[in-house]
Amino acid sequence: MSREFTHFDESGRARMVNVGEKKSTSRTAIARGAIYMNEETFTKIKNNEMSKGDVLGVAQVAGITGAKKAWDIIPMCHPLFLSGINISFKFCENNCKIEIESTVSIDSKTGVEMEALTAVSTAALTIYDMCKAVDKSMQIGEIRLVKKTGGLSGDVINE
Repeated sequence: MSREFTHFDESGRARMVNVGEKKSTSRTAIARGAIYMNEETFTKIKNNEMSKGDVLGVAQVAGITGAKKAWDIIPMCHPLFLSGINISFKFCENNCKIEIESTVSIDSKTGVEMEALTAVSTAALTIYDMCKAVDKSMQIGEIRLVKKTGGLSGDVINE
């Protein structure tokens, strides 16, 4: 696998990589992140008691939308026709944390890592937005690529 920066031309100027000659393959990316909050906020989300409504339901839809729009907000991302997007949440009682996981899949000439990472980020930001009136101390973090499959560089696991 080449270690050169492919998003720069010979002059050092930014460019979008041409994937036209690449072969389409099945690709998947899994990303995770977390949002920490105070106990009151955590309990209200878990019991669906936030005044703005179903926080995780809205965050799930926002995460899906974020994945579909990654190309629109990240300059060098290609517009993609995604095959599948799943967003899931896990409540961690011991530290008032909600873990967010996205799985994005496609059959394409380019990967979906940025789409999976954008999905997690968007879901976390939506939780923050819907709960900020109750808790301004929330922290978003730990956003990372956990796994990717397919493509020229092969499978990567970052557990």
